[in-house]
Amino acid sequence: MSQVRQVQVTFDCAEPERVARFWCAVLGYVVPPPPPGFDSWDDFESTRPVEQRGSAFACADPSGVGPRLYFQRVPEGKVVKNRLHLDVRVGTGLVGDERLAALEAECARLVALGAVRVRLLTADEENESCLVMQDVEGNEFCLD
Repeated sequence: MSQVRQVQVTFDCAEPERVARFWCAVLGYVVPPPPPGFDSWDDFESTRPVEQRGSAFACADPSGVGPRLYFQRVPEGKVVKNRLHLDVRVGTGLVGDERLAALEAECARLVALGAVRVRLLTADEENESCLVMQDVEGNEFCLD
């Protein structure tokens, strides 16, 4: 039985490069180098059939620890709530007002990048506060 050694998270979207670059900015990820033999991704894209150009993009954790994110163009738009979402862990170990301040500061940074604030879920007996947000194409994620 083989072991899973890596996980890639795939997003369906309309504009792969735009969404990938947003997530690079959110997570501090980078665009991987183009395939061997190409000086840039634009050079690589120019060799693809016209209908495939811009159909995919990726970003990766420069430390190699986090999962690779892959973005693929699909014809249909987002219709309902995600069944899976990312939690961006900015408040780990923080509670109360200190946690809220960290969430709000990161929310302001991400809104400037094109994210949308949806709602604050306040702390209860089981969970600390978190902020529900949407990326540049409306995919939900949480600041946790």
